[in-house]
Amino acid sequence: MNQAVADAFRATGASSGFVRLRGATVAPMRYVIPAAAPDDCHAAWYSETHAPDGVCTIEDAGMIVGLRDGEPFLHCHGSWLLPDGERRMGHLLPLESEFHEPVAADAWLVSGARFDVRDDAETNFRLFQAVNGTDEHVSRGTRAVLCTIRPNQDIGAAIEEICRDHGIANASVEGIGSLVGARFEDGPDMTSYATEVLVKRGDVRDGRCNLDIALVGMAGEIGEGRLVAGVNAVCVTFELLVVEA
Repeated sequence: MNQAVADAFRATGASSGFVRLRGATVAPMRYVIPAAAPDDCHAAWYSETHAPDGVCTIEDAGMIVGLRDGEPFLHCHGSWLLPDGERRMGHLLPLESEFHEPVAADAWLVSGARFDVRDDAETNFRLFQAVNGTDEHVSRGTRAVLCTIRPNQDIGAAIEEICRDHGIANASVEGIGSLVGARFEDGPDMTSYATEVLVKRGDVRDGRCNLDIALVGMAGEIGEGRLVAGVNAVCVTFELLVVEA
């Protein structure tokens, strides 16, 4: 999967952006979910690798596309159906998973900035960071911002601040990340202190951010809904593409 997306981006001249994937069949499928850290140097960790037999179908997934050590690399969170129809969610391992057949996907290509994996001293992980880039492949388009959100910031407030800083009143928001649990306007709270998150629908309207998300906790439980404003802190990181409307 990593190579297939990298080849598609390379054909356009782009090195970074975001891919929204729905309806793709995958075999083999390999993924992890959040887990407690094995040491005191990390806030959380990853479970053992889940390796279902047979063909899985991606229901909805988001892929951050960037570079790691100068080579194309994906960071992917999403939900999928196992061969027996059971619905699961997690962090897909793109170097160990393969597309079973060709698939169409929506992609946002970015010029002038990119995601690059860097060592992060605060979290002790290697994480995507948004940095200035030199890609100039897009001849027409709209203004957008690549951004990463630090731990313990409220995700909605951070997005609103980014938009204010860039003079953006209205935008769409795409991305993935992790939260310290979640409080929803329209459903039960997620109590797991480490989660993997997909933004299902996000926007900023007149400066106010609304995020509908899906996320998975450490026991494999899935939560979905619209986040309550002001009370949903980032756990490790959040990687976003904010596109001016």
